[in-house]
Order: sequence, then structure tokens, then C-alpha cells
Amino acid sequence: MTVSTEVRELSGEARYAALAARFQDVFARIAEGALERESNHVLPFEPVAWLKESGFTTIRVPAAHGGDPVSYEHLSRLLIELAAADSNVSHLLRSHFSFVETIALQPIEFRNRWFPRVLAGEIFGNAATERSGNALGTTQTKLREEEGRWLLKGEKYYTTGSIFADWVVVMASTEGREGRQYALVRVNDPKVTILDDWDGFGQPLTGTGTAIFADVEVDAGDIIQRKVTSTLEPAFFQLALLTVLVGIGHAALRDASQLVRERTRTFNTGSGSLFRDDPLIQERVGQIAAGVYAAESIVVAAARDLDAAVDPSLGLEVEAAFVRAELGVQQAHVSVPGLVLAAANELFDVTGASSTSRGKGLDRHWRNARTVATHNPVVFKARSVGDYHINGTIPTGLHSIGDAVPATTSSQGSDS
Repeated sequence: MTVSTEVRELSGEARYAALAARFQDVFARIAEGALERESNHVLPFEPVAWLKESGFTTIRVPAAHGGDPVSYEHLSRLLIELAAADSNVSHLLRSHFSFVETIALQPIEFRNRWFPRVLAGEIFGNAATERSGNALGTTQTKLREEEGRWLLKGEKYYTTGSIFADWVVVMASTEGREGRQYALVRVNDPKVTILDDWDGFGQPLTGTGTAIFADVEVDAGDIIQRKVTSTLEPAFFQLALLTVLVGIGHAALRDASQLVRERTRTFNTGSGSLFRDDPLIQERVGQIAAGVYAAESIVVAAARDLDAAVDPSLGLEVEAAFVRAELGVQQAHVSVPGLVLAAANELFDVTGASSTSRGKGLDRHWRNARTVATHNPVVFKARSVGDYHINGTIPTGLHSIGDAVPATTSSQGSDS
């Protein structure tokens, strides 16, 4: 499905309104079953299929490869709306949209092979992180060549989205080759096992569990070198998490408003008015709304920084483009989690003890937001931002997760 000529000629808010209308029904359908799925641990295979059928997973394919790409801003706003419907579903697509960005950075032969698959509705999961035992910058998952065949062996965790995907993008190391590689393997390969064993207290339906690769054969053309370069990939990958957080904030606001609107019981210490008419309750819901509005405004501003970084009319050099995108997203990471967590917590201040009923499932908003927020500790982002503003240090990351190297033991106080 592509955007009509009339929609394509619109600009700004009018184009986004038309774009959002295109996916409104499928988002609403996803929202209808969100509470039941999370309460009963029903993995959202059907919602993922609906999104594929709607063309949602194709909306960042470049025009040169048959797509009709939306801006980073518009994608971010759509992901926020999807996360408000079901934060698990929006989160599990993070790896897919991030790899679509990676495809665009590869040689033409790779792009010509993989973009048609994206347009056909195939989606991508992620298998990068290992529980422990791998030194920072390395992997225990290995690629090796035997008799002209490339084989992949190892075990990953935090494989968000992979259980729903057609392909999984696996980070691995190859003996004798510097750096790390991405290997693409089919999820339904008999030597690939993906488990639903994620035990986090939030985002329980994202498929963030174990993936095992038992000497899976990989096409040589489907192995790409992971390059740590000044691109927008890291910023985009982190921006996607922020959209999930803001969507959770909207869900908390939606549920708080509905519960207050429908509530007829009141407290003996209150005013005796219906909650919906009580000025103190109205003020508190207004505070929740303002916090969510601020969080969304920050994320949209960061998305616009990504759009500016790739705008050819601005003519930014590579380093300047990287800083524009990375700094915007890092600053957003410092501010947004606290705003959303506050909204998810304050929800209970306007609804009373009955809101703690397990059947209502309102605690899922805080649990889900808290889980997403832990992906990138605010303290590290704030330090990086402060270093840039004080010293002009370009924000960078380690581009890796693994066991840290212990600090050298000091010889102070020894006899030597």
C-alpha cells in the first residue's frame, strides 16, 4: 500500500493527519485486545500480521527502491500512536525499523536484495546481546567457514521481536576478522530456536528472550561488517524506545481520564462531588496531560533533528549531522522517562484504591514504562550531554554491551 498522490502533495500536519488515518483502524483493533493479551500472556502474533498486511512495516523503504518513505518525525508519531494502543507491539518493531535503516547504508547489491523483501512484508528481529561472558566489544556467538559454507553458532538474549519476525539479525564474531558482523538467518530455519522466556516485569509480550543458533548455515552475501561510523543508526535505535515511552504515557492519560469520567463513588474526606467535577481531581489529570504533552513534544523535536541531519538542503557535514541527531536524542532521553513514569504513577492518585484491581491492569503502564526506561540509564545520557556542552566532546557510545574490563589494581600501600 502506498500513499496517494493527493496525500503525497500535502505537507506538514495535513500530511500526517492523512497518514495517521491510513492506520487508524488497525491501531484501534490492536488496542481492543491489549489488556487481555497482557493479562493472559498472549503473544501478539495477530497484531503483527495486521500491521504487515496494512503496509506499516514498509514505510521507511527509500523511494529509489520502490518505497514511499515517511519522515523520522512522522514515523515517530505513528509509533507513539501504536504504543498507546499496545506498547509491546510498538516495541517489538524497533529492531525491524532499525534494520531497514541499516539496509539503506549497505552497497547497492545488498539493498537490491533486501528492500524487495521488506516491501513484501517480511520483518526483522534482533539478536545482539548475550547474558554474560563476552568481553565488551566481542561476542561468544561465532561465524566460521567450513568447506565453503558459513556456519553460525551461539546463544543470545534480549532478542526483542525475533519470535514474530521472518529474519533475525545476529551479531557475531569471526576468528581472524576484526570487529563484529551481522548475519541474517531465517527464523524458521530448523537450526534456529527462539524461546519466549523473557521474565521482566514489564513489556512481557515483546519476545525479548533467548535465541539459539546451532550451526545455522548463512549465505555469504547475508553477512555484513558492523561498522562503527558517524551515522544516524544509534540515534534512531534509541529514538524508537522514546516513542514507546510516550505511547505508554498516552495510555495512562487515557485510562485516568476514563476512570475519573465514569466514577460515581467518592471519599468521605473529599468534597462530595463526582470525581469528574472535583477541581482537585481535574487539576491532577491536567498535570498528567501536561507531562505527557511535554514528553511527546520533546520526542518529536528529537525526531525533527534526525530529519534535519539528513536534509540535503542544510548541507551538514557528516560529523555535524551526527551531533545534531545524537545530541537531540540523548537530551530527550534525559527528560522523557521521568515525565512518563510520573504520569503512570499519578494515574493512581486520581482513581482511588479500586484502580489497583488486577483486573483493570493499570499497573502495566508503570511496569512497562519502567522496563523501557531501564534500557538507557538517564545518568549516562546526562553525563554525555553535559560533557558536550561544557567541553565540546562529541557524544559517542561504546556501541557494544558486554563484561567490563576490571580496573587495574592500584599498588598504593604495597611493600614494593
